[in-house]
Amino acid sequence: MNRQRLFNYIEEHLFVLAHRVETRGKLNILDLHLHSENFYRDFLNLLYGWKLENLNRVNQNVEAIDLIDKTNKIIIQVSSTNTKQKVESALQKESMANYIGWSFKFISIARPATNLRQNTFSNPHGLNFLPVNDIFDIDSLVREVFGLTIDKLQEIETFIRKELGNDATSMVIESDLTRIITMLAQVDFSAFDQIKLDNDFQIDTKIDYNDLIKSKAVIKEYKIWQNSVSHIYSAFDAEGLNKSLFVLQKIRNFYLEHCCELKGDELLDAVRNDVKTEIRKHAQSGELTEESIDICSDVIVVDAFIRCKIFENPAGYSYVTA
Repeated sequence: MNRQRLFNYIEEHLFVLAHRVETRGKLNILDLHLHSENFYRDFLNLLYGWKLENLNRVNQNVEAIDLIDKTNKIIIQVSSTNTKQKVESALQKESMANYIGWSFKFISIARPATNLRQNTFSNPHGLNFLPVNDIFDIDSLVREVFGLTIDKLQEIETFIRKELGNDATSMVIESDLTRIITMLAQVDFSAFDQIKLDNDFQIDTKIDYNDLIKSKAVIKEYKIWQNSVSHIYSAFDAEGLNKSLFVLQKIRNFYLEHCCELKGDELLDAVRNDVKTEIRKHAQSGELTEESIDICSDVIVVDAFIRCKIFENPAGYSYVTA
């Protein structure tokens, strides 16, 4: 269905952007944060029919305000930090006295804000601000997108495709994926029993079931590569090389080595690290960049997660292909 395709594209790319903002923020690389202000200006204008402008383009480093809609009297702070202190610091700025009667909104562009909405905030200038409605994160925005008409979904999908599109290094990554899958598959076929591949399912349900709180963004980011992985596996398997079997079983073995001692995010991190170590062990010097190893290993692990080769499946689900 077109509706599902459009929604999936929008949802996936919003989560990818959030994860990249958070990752770069930890490295103190803030260029993507700055670009995100303009992205969310245009995205929110499409989603809600607002007339937001980037105030920083007119007045650099305006305290606490990034976006402004003078028609609807809305001011917005766009932030990768989602703490009570961050919100209250914005509300308490003296410059807010110029916007009495306006609506203040806070957008957490990197991390979930569910807990933040439950707080009570000091609002000395009496701005219109109701945390449960005026604090946004990716989850809340995606829920808004889900209820849109198909025409509006198409409009937003077109915008996101122009802004984010497909990663410029897609072909390089797919080429490296092929090489890495070949490396990981260098094992004796007779060492493993035949395993069956599984159908896709509601990924969020499995994420929540296994308490993969911090890893959710990683899974959201890299699940968009599953079609590429499946295509590579299918091409090899059609030649009778059975590389999907080798790779998935190898990842499952890493998982089984740790699952008795680790759970949730720590368990997934351990599997990811084992896969990266295995790739480095087989790669020739200079054959793959560290960035490519990191990306491709995460892509392959997330694919194994989706195929139900690692982590527990929620009760009531059956994904085994006959």
